[in-house]
Amino acid sequence: MSAEVTPLQVGADVPEFEMTTFEPTTGGFGKYSLRDNKQAGKWSVLVFYPADFTFVCATEFAALAERQAQFEKLGAKLLTVSCDTQFTHLAWQREEKELAGVKYSMGADTTGKVAKLFNVYMNDAGLALRGSFIISPEGKLMSSEINVLNIGRNMDDLLRRLKANVYLKDVPGEVCPAEWKDKGDKTLKPGPEMVGKVHKAMHG
Repeated sequence: MSAEVTPLQVGADVPEFEMTTFEPTTGGFGKYSLRDNKQAGKWSVLVFYPADFTFVCATEFAALAERQAQFEKLGAKLLTVSCDTQFTHLAWQREEKELAGVKYSMGADTTGKVAKLFNVYMNDAGLALRGSFIISPEGKLMSSEINVLNIGRNMDDLLRRLKANVYLKDVPGEVCPAEWKDKGDKTLKPGPEMVGKVHKAMHG
């Protein structure tokens, strides 16, 4: 009997893992290691998707490619992940014009081990759900989003959540309210004096 994998909760330490990758910038293969990324002081943004040569996935890849520079400016390593091989990643990026602008690493989780770690692996299909995860440079899971297969994600919101996590790392006493979008937007400082007075704090 195989050991059960305990799903990760937000705030928990993420166990070390690594994957072979396809690297569009070189046309060759590489490796992603959570340990190495942590040692480099980088955030990790993992974007799981069902399979190469599918439809909604291609639009998500194009949206990510348009925002890659913004993710990297925030100190993040952007990594897409499916259970396809690195060879299939190479062929898809080469053939699908929606992926022409893709420069980020494409992880090959061929055994589903990493997808199982993040609780997005579908045993009956051998595919990953649309899961997006943000891991801090200390290795803690800071954000988690999982969609069914037929709904594409809003990559602006993924970027917003990374911005919020990066900002709050430097000001741990603050919190980001709904609709917070970027540094400079109004934040809140929880405390006894704010109980019942959030509206006043937000609107003056």
